[in-house]
Amino acid sequence: MPAAEAGAKIVELSIATVSGLALVIVALFMCVAPLVGKVAGARDFVIYWATGQQLVHHANPYDLDAMTRIERASGLPAMYNVGFMRNPPWGLPLALPLGLVGLRVGTLLWSLVLLACLVGSVHMLWRMFGRPRNSLHWLGYSFGPAVTCLIAGQTAMFALLGLVLFLRLHRTRPFLAGMSLWLCALKPHLFLVFGVVLLAWILVEGSYKILAGAAVAMAASCAAVYWIDPRAWMEYSQMMRTGGIENETIPCLGIVLRLWLSPQTMWLQFLPAGLGCIWALGYFWPRRHTWDWLKNGSPVMLVSIVLAPFGWLFDQVLAMPALLQGAYLTRSRTMLVMLALASLLVEVDSIWGVNFFSAFNLFTAPAWLAWYLIACAFAVRPKAGNEPA
Repeated sequence: MPAAEAGAKIVELSIATVSGLALVIVALFMCVAPLVGKVAGARDFVIYWATGQQLVHHANPYDLDAMTRIERASGLPAMYNVGFMRNPPWGLPLALPLGLVGLRVGTLLWSLVLLACLVGSVHMLWRMFGRPRNSLHWLGYSFGPAVTCLIAGQTAMFALLGLVLFLRLHRTRPFLAGMSLWLCALKPHLFLVFGVVLLAWILVEGSYKILAGAAVAMAASCAAVYWIDPRAWMEYSQMMRTGGIENETIPCLGIVLRLWLSPQTMWLQFLPAGLGCIWALGYFWPRRHTWDWLKNGSPVMLVSIVLAPFGWLFDQVLAMPALLQGAYLTRSRTMLVMLALASLLVEVDSIWGVNFFSAFNLFTAPAWLAWYLIACAFAVRPKAGNEPA
């Protein structure tokens, strides 16, 4: 075996070993959380569970007093603020079933669903990239923000599944691809730049079945929301006006820009995303006739995450498709090791108690984008058997 090939095998084996160990630790946490009430109540999951409890009793899921009572009784520490489900109301049907089960059963089922979303997403990406015979897909299973998302019990994992399903189905089953975008719409602020290019691509390609699928899924979810809580949109609007999100120092570029220039000028928070949309259209237009979402969509999604008006560390799980593409394409073992180490650093921070407001999280999204661009600069042309499906 040539020395270069042997070195590559060692790197892949090391990545698989460390990634597998991280995944085992997360799995153990997910098994322990349902058994310890305080652990289950300290996760973001308790917000969705409390929302479900309100919904099944036909109560306001955005009522501060009720949510405070439920979340504190479930073990939410005094150091954490009471939270609301800030996803748009069309996401409420996801939380409704949690109102039918207790906290411990709910956290187990929720964690298993999120884990299934992660495994399914990575497996589909592996198939789309030609089922390469290496261990690099383990980088996806143990990607740092993915681990954070699992531990917190956050809905960004559903958005990842929606993104991957769209990448998988947009050519062969456009209507289903459009329906999968409903999952992305659970976190619409993360897809502003991506969405502008998507709409332009649909118009250029005439792929209106994608729009039809998205419209049907959205209409069905909104009808379900009206059946669950006819006042949901009014209650949600009031919560967003009085919830105080504008006072939270969320570590992302848009909010830092607003706080630096003019804290009360909310539109500044959306300025980076607006500029990103202009860049994205300029990037798309010369490539419009040869556009490949698996290839060309990767930098667009990464920029969309970096320039989002607000976002958390676990939201960066959406960078995974682009980073796996870069990992499969690059011929630099150093870049692979750097990605694994960066992911491991985020994992350790998550396992030992991540502080989502830490300034450290401000640099992670730009770091994924920088890594992707450098990795692609060292890209090797894939063999015929490894061409994206």
